[in-house]
Amino acid sequence: MGELYYAACCQTAFTCPRDREEIAEHTARMCHMVEEVINGYEPFFDVRLLAFPEFAHAAPIYPDLSTLRARLALPVPNEHTDAYTLLAKKLGCYIQTGSFIEWDPAYPDLLFNTTCLVGPKGVLSKYRKVNPWIPWELLASPHDVEDYSQPLFPVVDTELGRIGVATCYDWLFPEVIRELSAAGAEIIVRISAYMDPWGVASPLEWWTLVNRVRALENLVYVVAVNQGAERSDYPPFSWPGGSMIVDYDGRVLAQADPGPGEKVVVAPISLANLRAERERRVGHHMLAHLRTEAYSYLRRPRLLPAYRFRQGMAPTWTDKWMKERIAAAKQADSRDCKG
Repeated sequence: MGELYYAACCQTAFTCPRDREEIAEHTARMCHMVEEVINGYEPFFDVRLLAFPEFAHAAPIYPDLSTLRARLALPVPNEHTDAYTLLAKKLGCYIQTGSFIEWDPAYPDLLFNTTCLVGPKGVLSKYRKVNPWIPWELLASPHDVEDYSQPLFPVVDTELGRIGVATCYDWLFPEVIRELSAAGAEIIVRISAYMDPWGVASPLEWWTLVNRVRALENLVYVVAVNQGAERSDYPPFSWPGGSMIVDYDGRVLAQADPGPGEKVVVAPISLANLRAERERRVGHHMLAHLRTEAYSYLRRPRLLPAYRFRQGMAPTWTDKWMKERIAAAKQADSRDCKG
């Protein structure tokens, strides 16, 4: 069971809620989509894994954290993940939720961009975006929290295979996806709100390029679902959609037509083929060929480790502060290159 099934990218096109009470409408629509997809495709495909995009529940639309916390932040798990759990149990499926703006009483001064993998037994993993989109996304990275004890890159062993996830800008850092594959991931979900011009159109089709490269360099399936909202819903950005599923050789198995709108694409996930190829291959097996000790750059202190948030230390995300951090990183890079 689970060696061949179908995954679905469930691209949404919501207006961003202004208050948390409006999030329930999004959840209800996504639950309805899950039932529609599984039942509608049942004569053709056994859809078992469904993924929703970043900001499907809410986006950080307010310019200060206090308003964002008061109006849109939620603990996770919550009543919405409870609804997905009931649906997963009923239908025997797994759901990668769209992101929440998460408030955790363990870190009361911070907010996180969080997604969950939900299965018939409840929330199986919680992933907090490690690389917020600087300087626009003023949410915390769990990496920056002093004495953070939870895994940054959780991978869950399920009947559908070993599943990991990373959010949007995280995918511009190959180290993130390599961490997930090193932890055993076979299917990696990308939930995104990836805007123009870095989408599916030439000359900056980053969305398509990055999804394909991360799949082939890590020998994983990539289930990449993108935001399909209109520009008027999340100004100043427009969202190109283009949700896609890619196999472990970088082949695009299915992709939604570019452009905004609610869309669904499905494609097969063959664990048997993936595992056989990983076992059989001698060439082009980058996981087996990796010379980890050859790469020293990650052992050198970089930008983020110098700024660790402690309890009671209020975050001070400002444009000036971000630019100072980035300037410090550039100077460190320059010293290293001369060194």
